[in-house]
Amino acid sequence: MHFVKMHGLGNDFLIIEDYEAQKIASIKNFAISACDRHFGVGGDGVILVQPSQKADIRMRIFNSDGSEAEMCGNGIRCLAKYAYERGFVPDPILTVETEAGIIIPEIILEDERVKSIRVDMGQPYLDSKEIPVTIDKERIIQEPIEVLGKTFYFTAVSMGNPHAVIFGIPDQWQNYGEAIEKHPFFPRKTNVEFVYCLSPYQAEVKVWERGAGPTLACGTGACAVLVAGVLNQKLSRKAEIKLPGGSLIIEWSTENQHVYMEGPAQEVFSAELSEEVYEKWMLQRA
Repeated sequence: MHFVKMHGLGNDFLIIEDYEAQKIASIKNFAISACDRHFGVGGDGVILVQPSQKADIRMRIFNSDGSEAEMCGNGIRCLAKYAYERGFVPDPILTVETEAGIIIPEIILEDERVKSIRVDMGQPYLDSKEIPVTIDKERIIQEPIEVLGKTFYFTAVSMGNPHAVIFGIPDQWQNYGEAIEKHPFFPRKTNVEFVYCLSPYQAEVKVWERGAGPTLACGTGACAVLVAGVLNQKLSRKAEIKLPGGSLIIEWSTENQHVYMEGPAQEVFSAELSEEVYEKWMLQRA
């Protein structure tokens, strides 16, 4: 089985084309084994590159715990770079089918090489039922939540996947992030972002990613942070969101209310699984 390892600001993925993915008996089991950083390749998730009847290409993404996510901002930049450089799509603006709907990345070129990817992430979902959050309010802004004996105040945003944005970065934020992810408020669990605003144009973020734990970056999380920052009058409509793995530029347009994300994607290597590992990870031959 052939695969490619890519990352967006350290948020790393195994990219597998559909003809190879069809050999996998259980994507969940494969993702858990492949993403193991000691006994596997290592990664935050597995991305499947598939044909689409609705768009240029389809993306499915599975977290390192085997769960399937609706969308991934860093992942879709990796997919866009992969698809463009391999000729899957001829145009630098492409459409990608995801479980969160059609997403439109744009390849930014410099000297005919991919410099960065700007992604139209669409409009954020702010209605509590759409996120979803089990609190009987239309919007969840600075709502108290108690975990591990401490009360936080979160703003709920969905970018096709749920996010709980909390202003302030506590000590042992990983422990609180894990507890909030699984809180009863969130029937589909949630990603958690802890934010420190440096100015209206810059914020630092720690990410607890649903199904993956602490990660170096989260593209949808950065978008949710910008939206929550605007709603709480802490950030401007365009800001640099600084994640442990690097920065993304996020803009929430006043014209169409779409959120735009721009950042890099990097291919690290391509490889073949050994026959022994191929069998051990419970793959079935085509």
